[in-house]
Amino acid sequence: MTNLKQLMARSLRADVQTMKAYPIQSSAGLVKLDTMENPFRLPEALQQALGERLGKVALNRYPAERLNDLRAALAAHAQMPEGCDITLGNGSDEIITMLSMACNVPGAVYLSPLPSFVMYAMSAQLQGARFVGVPLTADFELDGPAMLAAIAAEKPNLIYLAYPNNPTGSLWDDAVIEQIIAAAGEIGALVVMDEAYQPFAERDSMPRLIRHEHVLIMRTMSKFGLAGVRIGYLIARKALITEIDKLRPPFNVGVLNTEAALFALEHVGEYSRQAAILRAQRELLFAELQALPGVHPFPSQGNMILARVPDAAATFEGMKARGVLIKNVSAMHPLLANCLRITVSNAQENAMMLSALKASL
Repeated sequence: MTNLKQLMARSLRADVQTMKAYPIQSSAGLVKLDTMENPFRLPEALQQALGERLGKVALNRYPAERLNDLRAALAAHAQMPEGCDITLGNGSDEIITMLSMACNVPGAVYLSPLPSFVMYAMSAQLQGARFVGVPLTADFELDGPAMLAAIAAEKPNLIYLAYPNNPTGSLWDDAVIEQIIAAAGEIGALVVMDEAYQPFAERDSMPRLIRHEHVLIMRTMSKFGLAGVRIGYLIARKALITEIDKLRPPFNVGVLNTEAALFALEHVGEYSRQAAILRAQRELLFAELQALPGVHPFPSQGNMILARVPDAAATFEGMKARGVLIKNVSAMHPLLANCLRITVSNAQENAMMLSALKASL
């Protein structure tokens, strides 16, 4: 009889067995500042209204027309241009999987600057496509000449540009982005502008979507304030969405998630208020970090700040011992040596973080 080890060797992909799962840190009992979540709960009156509404949802039925209602509400919220359409995912992660599957033509190559969101490379690997990463500059800006050279040499069919970028918070130079989009158009590549952190940025890519047929915009409601609801969405020309939507699993967004997202979009003013607070807190926190000896924060347009410290591992452990959980991203890429990624939170949690950081340096 075949033992489990032999069974796995025969039936499971070898590359999957050598991969590492996406890391999720335990946060029990800690101030959680590691995953760029919105720290604010809804006001009590809205909590009660949402609870009553979710209590009336037909949990015995699969999602149906309400998904179309959500698509329409998101399209209106994002001010989707004419000639475009929208598809939904269980978070941006599922959208990335759908894109990786849709673009997996023979010899497929996916390209992104690095460091950036780890799921671009992971999803490419899982689909058997080749991923090419182009290092950013030392100050985490796009290396325009290197990106253009990689596009010319590798001829990718899918390019990801996180705008703002994770984990650096960079809102990259628009002129360089336009050069990349132009080069992609010449070889027939799609360019996905990943705008997960759009609520915190001073500009977005919607004008690019209007100008360029090969540009797609991916967003999520996670940073909007609904990380637990898991709603991602992709906007592009109707013909592109028609094909990509064929890969969307049936009923991939549950009825409770759909209703919660619709409720949030009906109360967008509350979430806009929260985003404004976080943007203001980001600027205050950045100034505080700049004033700390040995700490070098990088400008951010997201709800996180990347900071280089003398010893990231020791500082991370020291902060965790003092009850504050952040993200040590040092191992993600050589450019991130001794870098910590800190979620911007409310004034109270930011103060607790700064206190733990000062004591841990």
